[in-house]
Amino acid sequence: MPRFKEHDYSQGRFLSVDLGKQIQPGTFEYTVSNLIDHQIDLSVFDSKYRNDETGAPAFAPCVLLKIILVAYSRGMVSSRKIARACEENVLFIALAADSRPHFTTIADFVATMGPYIVPIFREVLAVCYAEGLIGKRMFAVDGCKISSNCSKEWSGSKAELRKKAEKIEKSVKVLLDRQRTSDAGGAEHRQASEEQKAAEHLQEKAKKIREWLCGHEDRLGVSGKPVKSNISDNESAKMPSAHGVVQGYNGLATVDDKHQVVVDAQAFGEGTEASNLEPVVESVRQTFEALDGRLSIFDQTVLTADSGFHSEESVNKLLEKKVDAYVADRKFRLRDPRYANLQEHKSKTVDRKRTSKARKYFPAEQFHFDSTGTLICPAGKPMKSSCPNWKSDRGYTGRTFKGFEAVCGACPVRHKCLRKAATKVRQVTKTDAGIRHSTVSATRRMIERFDSERGRYFYSLRMGTVEPVFANIVHTMGMNRFTLRGRTKVDTQWKLYCMVHNIGKLARYGSKP
Repeated sequence: MPRFKEHDYSQGRFLSVDLGKQIQPGTFEYTVSNLIDHQIDLSVFDSKYRNDETGAPAFAPCVLLKIILVAYSRGMVSSRKIARACEENVLFIALAADSRPHFTTIADFVATMGPYIVPIFREVLAVCYAEGLIGKRMFAVDGCKISSNCSKEWSGSKAELRKKAEKIEKSVKVLLDRQRTSDAGGAEHRQASEEQKAAEHLQEKAKKIREWLCGHEDRLGVSGKPVKSNISDNESAKMPSAHGVVQGYNGLATVDDKHQVVVDAQAFGEGTEASNLEPVVESVRQTFEALDGRLSIFDQTVLTADSGFHSEESVNKLLEKKVDAYVADRKFRLRDPRYANLQEHKSKTVDRKRTSKARKYFPAEQFHFDSTGTLICPAGKPMKSSCPNWKSDRGYTGRTFKGFEAVCGACPVRHKCLRKAATKVRQVTKTDAGIRHSTVSATRRMIERFDSERGRYFYSLRMGTVEPVFANIVHTMGMNRFTLRGRTKVDTQWKLYCMVHNIGKLARYGSKP
């Protein structure tokens, strides 16, 4: 017969726990505790409380901030899980000094940190700066699209949501008609009850959509055109990510290349990144002015960004501010000699654009000027200028040409040039690429700067600088979802995520214990 150690669940044991000794030097939680107790000024929270003479004592901000940062580092974003850890986990009991805050207290503290998060973020960054963790050689900007606390089900334009409400109401009518028929035929009570619950649930959904439609207008995008709104969180947006389309926010991070410290963190509820580059650059400038008033950071630091941040407006503002920036355009790889044989490796893939109906006709690029300045069509026939030297609203110049009716009518390749048989002549617009009011565009100047040896070198460092930060935050530490709604609250939570990352760098590379 096997023998086992004796065990008795009825016995008692007294455990003596010294809370202060549970936070061991060299750990992440020790770094957090030391920072908050000795190096970060939390007096910014004093204005939040009005209980000097009346009211119950509040939980100390230093206690709440400690347990939130350590919980985030372990992937615990839910306030309920954090509150439970403060009752069951010895480490969290020590961090909270056995005060056991309620989950609503934790949730409210995070949700109302908006006015105070920037000073705290900069305080942590100041410690990183003093420790020499910021090299100030190159900053890389990129975005990480993270799901928010709302569903794609509640997204759409006003017309789409109105149509959805009508569809739901139609389903409710079908259920109610079926229920009346079942009642008349003596159906089972259980089936009738389930159908009644389903109808009530659908009625609530339709009511929610109708109430939102009455009080809101279509949300406008960057271009000024209506985009999809969301009933639950209208400041979030549908955006493509590596894991499909998500309803959430784009967390932008500006990362230093020395130790991958995040020097700026902002969350935006839009997938397009080009319009957000200017506020990011200005925020970085203000942050380093707060750290060192004599320092103009972009006089010595290079800025890199991928093609998602490239637009004529965003690039032009960087050039006007004389920022040493290298922003990739969408065709930068085609100009790289290392990708000269790129098409050889794509021969087995299907290019939908090349096989689409639009690509079967001669594009404007196949119409060329001869030595006399006359535009020649692919059939070798001259064309006449119908609108010479025009200027668009955006400032681009160019000319519009038309074919001769007699020539186009008898052309043997007419079926490859004109999409409709009723069209008499082909019209082609030739713009002066890169020229805006006889001035070289900002895009052309950025391309020339980017294609230099210096530009290619610094851009090659971009991915290895910023992408590991997102991998650490989202995958390693598990902070892969925003639990709050509204851009202000989500921006606060994104700064907390990046602050946890920076404190981890201090714990690993900082000189002080």
